[in-house]
Amino acid sequence: MTTLSEITHFLSDFAPLSLAEAWDNVGLLIGDATRPVERILTCLTVTPDVVAEAVALRIDLIVSHHPMLFKPVQRLVASDPQGCMLLSLIGARIALYSPHTAFDSASAGINQQLAARFGLLSVHPLRIKPNPVNTVAPLSEGASGAGRYGDLPQPCTLDELCESTKQVLNIPALQRVGQPAATIRRLAIACGAAAEFIPDALASDCDALLTGEARFHDCLRARDSGLALILPGHYATERPAVESLADLLQSQFPNLTVSASVQEHDPVEIV
Repeated sequence: MTTLSEITHFLSDFAPLSLAEAWDNVGLLIGDATRPVERILTCLTVTPDVVAEAVALRIDLIVSHHPMLFKPVQRLVASDPQGCMLLSLIGARIALYSPHTAFDSASAGINQQLAARFGLLSVHPLRIKPNPVNTVAPLSEGASGAGRYGDLPQPCTLDELCESTKQVLNIPALQRVGQPAATIRRLAIACGAAAEFIPDALASDCDALLTGEARFHDCLRARDSGLALILPGHYATERPAVESLADLLQSQFPNLTVSASVQEHDPVEIV
């Protein structure tokens, strides 16, 4: 029998919660640590579709990258969308764990995985954080910290890098800021919505920053600073790591049934 506490202990070793941003809400959010777990579902975000899928599959634990319960909850009522989901999870005795920014920054976390997908060399965090003891980092190549940057195997144009990004992330289109013919040698990466790393990318002599999405004025700031932006979408930069996390949990707990949600999809459509 595998208990919830065994799984959360593994997850907190893999993505130490001390790496999470101060504003974040990470760790075990719903559940009894002593209860047994047989089925795990990973997802990027808890949505009504994911909850219905978890209930139908008789899931015991959802590991969601994005946490619920960011703000204080004053009432749990079915007429409220979040309240309805929480009531469904609690009624079905489904636990909920979120690693969020701890997973982003872990030594084998989302940004490190993205750096590996692009074949970056001499990878370093954009913002170094204390490196906790991490006993389960099979993909680790560097220190823990927020974001990553490294040198491309070969310099290329921004246009070429955008085409490579579409292939790497399996997406049909993306947004970009910068001149198509600009030469990109060093790339910064920060998954999700992370235009806040523009100054860090510039300080690390990067030619471009790849992040999921950015506000208009951040795009202007990057352009005026001479930093290209590659914006493939929030979902595209984080969903692949949710799938790899399911594989990692399955290999660590072979007696359990672990899968990534098949009902989850990007709410933003290219038309």
